[in-house]
Amino acid sequence: MNHYLAVSPGISKLPDPALRLFCFHHAGAGALTFARWRARFPADVQVLPVRLPGRETRLREPRITDSGQLLAELDTYLGPLLNVPHAFYGHSLGALVAYRFALHRVRAGQRPPLLVGVGACAAPHLPTPLVEQSDLPDEGLLAALARYGTLPPYLFERPKWLSILLSTMRDDLQLARSLRDGAGERLPSPLYAFAGAEDLVATAPAVAAWSRYTSAAFDLRTVPGGHFFVREAELPTLLAAQLRHLAPHPIA
Repeated sequence: MNHYLAVSPGISKLPDPALRLFCFHHAGAGALTFARWRARFPADVQVLPVRLPGRETRLREPRITDSGQLLAELDTYLGPLLNVPHAFYGHSLGALVAYRFALHRVRAGQRPPLLVGVGACAAPHLPTPLVEQSDLPDEGLLAALARYGTLPPYLFERPKWLSILLSTMRDDLQLARSLRDGAGERLPSPLYAFAGAEDLVATAPAVAAWSRYTSAAFDLRTVPGGHFFVREAELPTLLAAQLRHLAPHPIA
């Protein structure tokens, strides 16, 4: 059983598609972020949301805050599925995971992704307001999350959920810091960056600075919405168009 993949429990072996798209979620979230994505891609693109430990069906597992441990586990569990053309998309924290996992594979002499998509994330060399506040007490972290529009209002009415979210966010922000510390090299893959027009955490200029992390093509798209534009239809539509263009074989 592959704990990292959000697929039906009864599926023991995934059929080889024309292309696999691995999706990495933002801090405090899980694979359900991409629940509606499969319907927005052609049938021969296998959309595989990746679920980090400590949330959703993996709630009882300890969360990972060290990038080295995470990359080793991703290599173990996802590596065997990278035998076909593949691409990565990561949102916010997930953008750092996607970039560092692609870099980890390239350093090991493995096939790079056809495309790496990064959304709602400032380039790794830039300061980011939330990552630097992961050590704040709950009240301070809560205030920071609310200030930057990264906290759903309904959580204030559910104290237990709010407590779980704050704990998860704190660990995820520490993971983000660890992932940023190991960044720097250029990827040989095209890198496509996406920024929300109303995003207060990762502004378009900060997302545009990802251009230094690829030696191939770079493109920046600004889409409507704030930090969580991953939930809207435009982003997967744009990604599907790029994958059709880059895939080695025609995608329906």
